[in-house]
Amino acid sequence: MQYFNIDFGKILNKIKQEKLTGKFNGTVGNFNAHIIAYPDIDWIQIAKEFVEGFGLEYNMFTTQIEPHDNICIIFSEMKLFNNIMLDLDSDMWIYISRDYFKQNNVVGEIGSSVMPHKINPINVENSMANCKMSNGVIDVFTNNLQVSRMQRDLSDSSLLRNIGTAFAYAVIAIRQAVKGINKVDVNEEKLLNELKNTPEVLAEAVQTILRKNKYENAYETLKTLTRGKNVTIEEMRDFIKTLKINEDDKKMLLNLTPENYIGLACDIVDKL
Repeated sequence: MQYFNIDFGKILNKIKQEKLTGKFNGTVGNFNAHIIAYPDIDWIQIAKEFVEGFGLEYNMFTTQIEPHDNICIIFSEMKLFNNIMLDLDSDMWIYISRDYFKQNNVVGEIGSSVMPHKINPINVENSMANCKMSNGVIDVFTNNLQVSRMQRDLSDSSLLRNIGTAFAYAVIAIRQAVKGINKVDVNEEKLLNELKNTPEVLAEAVQTILRKNKYENAYETLKTLTRGKNVTIEEMRDFIKTLKINEDDKKMLLNLTPENYIGLACDIVDKL
């Protein structure tokens, strides 16, 4: 889960750093009428100060419209955020379906229409749907806002009225995902049982130690032992006992279990 946390933070920081730009330079961007009316005024400086007064970055180089490059950049980054959310939602749905997470039984909540015993991951699914709706609107923006036919196509004015729609779908997706996550608990018993029943994951550690001890064909040896098989922890340890490797390494491998083969996971989470 720390992966999602970090990725969300990266994209949010990028979005915060982007600045929206503003146009104030006359009909076609050259201050034509302004100069005719008041030729002695420094219109570029006045325009710059005026636009920046709204917290925007002044764009002096425009046509009839502000090019919307920055808006499209922000929406592209927003789509990246939505896709990370979709990835999280998808993983959560699978974790729930595999019973790695147990859903809380909320009194009064409607479940399956024909299976009263079932608790559906409705919030996660709702989040996924709203992410897709947000991305759909964003795609319309990014595919069209930067295109202005002969600098005379003002369809952007209609498109921009839907900015709130893209953000609204994204906000709903976030809220639904948070709500869904808050309604589940880790099924520790299920996870521990699966770990104990899959000691073949230790093949990675064993082959690494074999390479460390200059053992020939380390990968192939473990492949023969484990590939496509349900190896027991006893079989794995019997194999380790036959290895002609450093005794400290052998002792370490014999004490290794799927539960404690976690590397620096705890340290990494603490740093997060």
